[in-house]
Amino acid sequence: MNILDKFKESHDYIKTRTNVEPTIGIILGTGLGGLVSEINIIDEISYKDIPHFPVSTVQSHSGKLIFGELGGKKVMAMQGRFHFYEGYTMQECTFPVRVMKFLGIERLFVSNASGGVNPAMEIGEIMIQDDHINLFPAHPLIGKNIDELGPRFPDMSEPYCHKMIALAKEIAKENDIFVSTGTYAGLTGPTLETPAEYNYVRAIGADTVGMSTVPEVIVARHMSIPCFAISIITDLGVPGKIQEVSVEDVIAVASKAEPKMTLIMKELISRV
Repeated sequence: MNILDKFKESHDYIKTRTNVEPTIGIILGTGLGGLVSEINIIDEISYKDIPHFPVSTVQSHSGKLIFGELGGKKVMAMQGRFHFYEGYTMQECTFPVRVMKFLGIERLFVSNASGGVNPAMEIGEIMIQDDHINLFPAHPLIGKNIDELGPRFPDMSEPYCHKMIALAKEIAKENDIFVSTGTYAGLTGPTLETPAEYNYVRAIGADTVGMSTVPEVIVARHMSIPCFAISIITDLGVPGKIQEVSVEDVIAVASKAEPKMTLIMKELISRV
């Protein structure tokens, strides 16, 4: 079975389980599942039931597709994503984004927890991504191009939609929420970075570092889907501020800042 047939088979199964026709796709990061509580949920489908879908193995990633309404829009949300460090290929990690396109999504919203390497950042800060640096050793578009989905050499001059970024900043200002904008560097994990690696990431122009988002956005942009991504800074990779961090620490910080992120995402979805 070729990969296009796998996308279609996943799509066809999902269509037997929901009548929702989503225009908005959402991928929720570590500790950031609270947005689901704002969705008027119509249907839920476990990843393990969907043909060809990977299964999330990460703490705090529950592993299901949510279909419903949010901000007056039909949405589908991934409650739990897939990471390269789990042993999946880049194509497997981004498989759900391809299926989202088949289901009709027109915009992709992504959230993540990340480590701040910009000295001006604080723990709990919200950063809107306006660019990224791909430091993964693999690329989701390597291999034979699927011309039905996008071009062999997709343009990446606007990985994150300028209009949605500007609107999100307006929404944050209206609600007295401080946000910064910056560049996210994507690394494999699962280790957090060493002090020298943090310095390296900062030296090449990144403001935050994390283990997701970049592959998903690359695949979405390959299919001409506009993207919006938002990070919560859960720890600092800044000299003098580096401390030992556990996944529980990351989840605790993300959960505390999550209501502000949810407000921005919900309002942005309602206005686009």
